Amino acid sequence: MFGLTPFRKDHTMLPSNHDFNDLDSFFNDFFNDGFMPVFYGTSSGQMKVDIKETDVDYKIEAELPGIPKEDVQLGIENNRLTIHVAHNEEQNEEKDNYIRRERRSCIMSRSFNLENVNTQAITAKFENGILHITLPKQEPERVQKQIINIE
Repeated sequence: MFGLTPFRKDHTMLPSNHDFNDLDSFFNDFFNDGFMPVFYGTSSGQMKVDIKETDVDYKIEAELPGIPKEDVQLGIENNRLTIHVAHNEEQNEEKDNYIRRERRSCIMSRSFNLENVNTQAITAKFENGILHITLPKQEPERVQKQIINIE
């Protein structure tokens, strides 16, 4: 599956002089590197995504539990497909002398480099917290037979 690859902004690796005795730093770097999302009061992490390849297309399934469809944007720029989520939620509860206000903000984004994809025929559907994206493959260019005269 070389036609669709996840895109990472940060291609850095651990420096050769990295001190593994500093386990706090090591695990923070590892878990905040986009491998696992970080969800605190305000989060900026990555969604879980499955990519499948068939003979005719690629299928992406992005898990977005609790996110309404209106907070999801899908677009292509510079041959890169990007799924962007910006979700804000606020709960207010007033009962007797007790007042509770909670806020949650979530921003996530995933990008994929597109090759061998017919970008004009991409379709997407959002149901039950899962974004289903179908990316049809381009028809391979047929090489026409040609005879070359030798002089």
